[in-house]
Amino acid sequence: MKVKDRESLKTLKDLLEYSAERYASKMMNAFVGDKPVSYSEFGEKVNNLREVLKSLGIGHGDKVAIYTHNTPKYSVIYFAIVSMGAITVPLLPDFSSTEVENILKHSESKALFVTKRLRYKVDAIDLPELKIRFDVDTFSVYENRQDVENTAKSVEKEVLPDDIASIVYTSGTTGKSKGVMLTHYNLIVQLQMVIKIQPVDENSVFLSILPLPHAYEGSLGFLLPIFGGSSVYYLEKSPTPTILLPAMQKVKPTHILTVPLISEKIFKNNILAKFNKSMITRYLYKTTVGRKLLHRIAGKKLYKTFGGRLVFFGIGGAKLDYYTERFLYEAKFPYAIGYGLTETAPLLTAALSHNVKPGSAGFKLEEIDMKINDVNDCGIGELWIKSPCLMKGYYKEQELTDMVITPDGWFKTGDLVNVNSSGRIYIKGRLKNVILTSSGENVYPEDIESLINNFKFVQESLVVEQKGKLVAMVKINYDELGSQYNKFKEELQNKIEENYRELEKNIEELKLEIQLYVNSKVNRFSQISSVIVLPFASDFEKTSTMKIKRYLYA
Repeated sequence: MKVKDRESLKTLKDLLEYSAERYASKMMNAFVGDKPVSYSEFGEKVNNLREVLKSLGIGHGDKVAIYTHNTPKYSVIYFAIVSMGAITVPLLPDFSSTEVENILKHSESKALFVTKRLRYKVDAIDLPELKIRFDVDTFSVYENRQDVENTAKSVEKEVLPDDIASIVYTSGTTGKSKGVMLTHYNLIVQLQMVIKIQPVDENSVFLSILPLPHAYEGSLGFLLPIFGGSSVYYLEKSPTPTILLPAMQKVKPTHILTVPLISEKIFKNNILAKFNKSMITRYLYKTTVGRKLLHRIAGKKLYKTFGGRLVFFGIGGAKLDYYTERFLYEAKFPYAIGYGLTETAPLLTAALSHNVKPGSAGFKLEEIDMKINDVNDCGIGELWIKSPCLMKGYYKEQELTDMVITPDGWFKTGDLVNVNSSGRIYIKGRLKNVILTSSGENVYPEDIESLINNFKFVQESLVVEQKGKLVAMVKINYDELGSQYNKFKEELQNKIEENYRELEKNIEELKLEIQLYVNSKVNRFSQISSVIVLPFASDFEKTSTMKIKRYLYA
């Protein structure tokens, strides 16, 4: 064992060797309710699987895709690949067969690990480069299209910091997936940066609820615990309330990473709904003192619901609704806000529970250089950064890489921000999303959507431009609407004709209310001309971090 301390780590192979030895007897990961494996057992499993990969001719620089839901097996597969200098291609479980095929083809993946639950999506995929298929649960080969007799065991090469460790494909909100090449050094430095501001150690317990292939969870919820010798627990099913709440009581996590939509649902559907049930609490909530008191009481209950040990509730991946954040802030809930991109591995800015401020994405990390390009009269411009965690580029897309990374190394994030005198960063929206009105004014649709989403019966919204006018597309919370108008839910769900006529009337009234509500709170050029309600039981299509795919609706 050559590596003596975390500061000297340069590659993920170093991290594997360091953690397996330093934390050997500590518990590493498991499904909720199962006995965790130790770090030494983890190291042995990785070494065994790496030998299997080598015996099949997989070696340095080969791409190996991983297509599975969250599982403790993911860590063994991932480190077996990267510790031999091969490259992981993590695939989100929600990717369709077409998306998977396109990524496997584009990445030229030689092997694929796939769970039985997802095998039906890849069975029909036939690519000349894809030679070997493994079962995730058993690590066994279930298809080998190589000429086995002529397959020589791969020769192990030194793993270098600048070697690519992972190609992460982003589905994003703007269409075409891009393969982000992250090096060993990118990922290791990210961990060294983050652990300075949010320490984790052998006593930290993570509950993982976001997809591991996503850069946010993949770095901070997967690699960071291994860096600190922490334990991680995974859910065997989707994190619905009936699955998540009992899991929290069993695990009693100290750390959870989440996306805004989860927090917003908890606030709107549970906490705010309870405040509105009683005339007394409804009255109290309209006063500043009463609201803060109710928030504090609700926050204490929520903290116990989460297991009573939480020290870090990280929220990232998209902008958090202001009113939800105000609740977390006034409740003194231990939440943290972060901002970053897949291309930066991912974290760029952060605010922890002691220095959060509603509406802000926090402060830049110490190792990050940043500047605001092309600032307008309101102090808003595109954020450009330099970071040791900046990707090597987009795989096989040099022209696209050159469009976002300047010759002198500045990365154009595509995000519009402003920064106050104390260095707090405020994200205004994506540069591509800005709507330029006929009068030449810039409209930031995310700001209008934040307003709409806080209207009582609105679940979520999207503001787009149609024929030179702003239109709000809205998903209604039909449960809340049905309760308000005293409708029978069963009849509503069965689409009883008479009930539907009444519902349509109420929705027309609601659309007008939303329009008047929004237009009373925005400037003249940000006013919406109409509201479109999504059909009953319909939903916006979303990315893995629950951001609406805008390009489908623009």
